[in-house]
Formats: sequence, C-alpha cells, structure tokens
Amino acid sequence: MFTGIIEELGTVLELAPRLAGARLRVRCSTVLSDLTEGASIAVNGVCLTALGITADSFVADLAPETLQRSNLRDLAAGSRVNLERPVTSATRLSGHIVQGHVDATGVVESIDDLGVGNYWLKVRIPQTLNRYLVEKGSIAIDGISLTIAAINDSIVGVTVIPHTMTQTTLGSAKPGSRVNIEVDVLAKHVEKLIISSNPPAS
Repeated sequence: MFTGIIEELGTVLELAPRLAGARLRVRCSTVLSDLTEGASIAVNGVCLTALGITADSFVADLAPETLQRSNLRDLAAGSRVNLERPVTSATRLSGHIVQGHVDATGVVESIDDLGVGNYWLKVRIPQTLNRYLVEKGSIAIDGISLTIAAINDSIVGVTVIPHTMTQTTLGSAKPGSRVNIEVDVLAKHVEKLIISSNPPAS
C-alpha cells in the first residue's frame, strides 16, 4: 500500500521488450536507501517488484497487463518517473490509500498557470470511472495523491501546488500526455456492498 506522496523522480535507463511484457531499469537514489530484492515500489503509481538492485538503480519486470493498462509502455530512456516506497506501520498517511493498482489511463486536457507556481490540471478519464469520483474526494494521477476540485462529465480538475509541479512528472506533462489513474478503492467496495445488498428483482 502507498500514500500517493512521491519521494523521488527517477530516470528510466532502459525499457526492454520481452517475449511477454518488458523489463524496466530506473536510476534513482532516495528510494534505494532501504529497498530490498522483491520489495514493492510504485513507479508512476504502478506497484512493481524491485529486482536487480544496484548502488544507483533497480529493475522491475512489467507484465503484459501492466503495459496494456498503464502509461509505462510509453517510457523510454531518459523518461522521468514518480517513485514511492510502500507505507510502514510508522508512516504518516499524508495522502490517501493508494494500492498501486492502476484502473486505466487518462489524457491531460490542459494545464493552466494560476500564478505563483500553482496550476489547474484537467484530465479526461474513462467514462466507466466517473461513478467512483466525487468533488473533494481523492484520486491518484501517476501515483500522486490529489484532491478532486471539479468534475465535468469525464473531465476531472485538480489544483497542483508548486512543490508537486517541481517534484513529480506533472512538471513535464502537457496536453495529450497519458497519465495513470487509480480511483479510491473504498468507493469500489461501497459500490459492491450496495449492489450485493440490493440484488435486481427477478
């Protein structure tokens, strides 16, 4: 489990296709301080397993489903990625509960400068995810915990503060960029409970 508070911007060294899926190598430093072989790591909000750890990088294998559902397939050498280690029992939950299980990708519609380093980000998301989103609720965009400020049909609007713009991949996003979307898992559980307690009439 993660919180959506990005710890470091890593740099992709290689995305190597395989017969099934691909292998990703990322250069980084901060997250390596206690990263161990087989541990979880979130890359752009996708929960992966860290392997091949060196003094300045780690490797992760990407399953075909991961490539199909996320924007990791768009990566190339030099791409920047958001990195976060999983929470511990002593970690403050500063963002919200993020599983690292990306639901789909969205597309950046616009990024408008609000002044003093703040931006208004609008992302078009798949219509099927609309029912899990509420104003002032949480959403993870490329693994970043953000608060939904506006919803208009399939367009979600969020305010991005200066720190987030400079310390995450949103600083290089532009209209047309694909971003990973993970909705609040609690909303999914509530939906299932409601449906199961109110079965359709036969």
